Amino acid sequence: MENYQIIMTIVSFAVMMLLIFWRPKGLNETIFATSGAAIIITIGVVTMEDLVEIAMKVGGASLTIVATFMMALVLESVGFFHWIALFLVEKAKYSGVRLFFYTNALCFFMTLFFNNDGSIIITTPILLLLLNRLRLKKHEKFPYLISGALIATASSAPIGVSNMVNLISLKMIEMDLYKQTAMMFVPTTLGLLFLFGSLFLLFYKKIPKKLPPLNHTLHLKHPLDHPLKSNTYVNIPRKSILFILIFIFIVRISLFITSYIGFPIEFVAMASSLFLIGWRWYVFKIRPYDVLVKAPWHILVFAFSMYVVVYGLNRIGLTDHLSNILGIYVGSNSLHSSLAMGSVLSVLSNVLNNHPALMIGTLTLTQIHLPSQILEISYLASIIGSDIGSLLLPIGTLATLLWMHILDKHKYKMTWMEYVKVTFIVIPPTVIVTLTMLHYWILFMF
Repeated sequence: MENYQIIMTIVSFAVMMLLIFWRPKGLNETIFATSGAAIIITIGVVTMEDLVEIAMKVGGASLTIVATFMMALVLESVGFFHWIALFLVEKAKYSGVRLFFYTNALCFFMTLFFNNDGSIIITTPILLLLLNRLRLKKHEKFPYLISGALIATASSAPIGVSNMVNLISLKMIEMDLYKQTAMMFVPTTLGLLFLFGSLFLLFYKKIPKKLPPLNHTLHLKHPLDHPLKSNTYVNIPRKSILFILIFIFIVRISLFITSYIGFPIEFVAMASSLFLIGWRWYVFKIRPYDVLVKAPWHILVFAFSMYVVVYGLNRIGLTDHLSNILGIYVGSNSLHSSLAMGSVLSVLSNVLNNHPALMIGTLTLTQIHLPSQILEISYLASIIGSDIGSLLLPIGTLATLLWMHILDKHKYKMTWMEYVKVTFIVIPPTVIVTLTMLHYWILFMF
């Protein structure tokens, strides 16, 4: 590898990440990722043969996430999530503490059944609207908003299908979705409960104990001002609600079954989203145009471009250096491997963002030549660092940056200092607890 290629690759990556974090003039991050990838391809670090291999690795994961997002868009357009939010407020019965539990549960299940970015995009504006209608002051809204964002983003750890970069790395490590979930769901869910408990204790005095009556103007027929706004909102019938709940559950289960038998999960995800679009058209007479336009097709280009850049970093020897360093700490036993990889990925994610960090970490692991169980636990620990440890700073995940952008758009100012005053207390212990639980769960169950 020529010196100029090494220098150009490093500079391209650094500038690309700076622009992704900064997003000048609100430009989509895909533009900067594509530009960085184009430079690396042009200088010959990544070849045409590499591009075919990259497309095979990222294509399925990207299509799965796009399909999941399309399902969320369909349900959002018929008022399903608004109905759920109203239902939770009614169940809270004017208790701010109960509402805190319910809103965090909503964020958890939104990510579990859809994905972390979709959860942030859909639930944040709905939470803001509910809190405004409850006439809460800014400091009273804060616990609900930040805890919901942290739980929504961290909840992509239990199952790989809730996060695009998790799916890509699964392909790289050649682990199926079923096995990943069997090994991860219990320890990471317990870790999320620890995170929620920490947030509850931290905010208990700030959570309003008694809520005022909800303003009656919040109604499913009233369009909401948020990125997924549709011109058509309807009073969704109860039989449709039941159908949606059953359908979502069946789709999620089918993804694990198809992964277990070796069938590409992206085919199931796309077929399910198309079926849901057709059902909405038939039942509610809403044409598919809005979903096709709003679906995040740019994710396909973003994932491909990001992987090209990471592949370029691998070609210039970055992962070789990391494998030499990590080889000292990873491999001696599963607990050390779990803590080491989880900690390293937490740091890398907060410096580089979790998308390139997890890809780099996974490529590094494949070069250390570890025993199969140590490799698996090291990889799973990387996901914990990437999905939970990355929440220490707002730049750790694109979902968090998106969340802050939505808050700003809705005139709710959230500073970095306000954010880190919470995350520096709750995230490090949550990562350590979750990594430790991962070790003991795999030790006793596998």
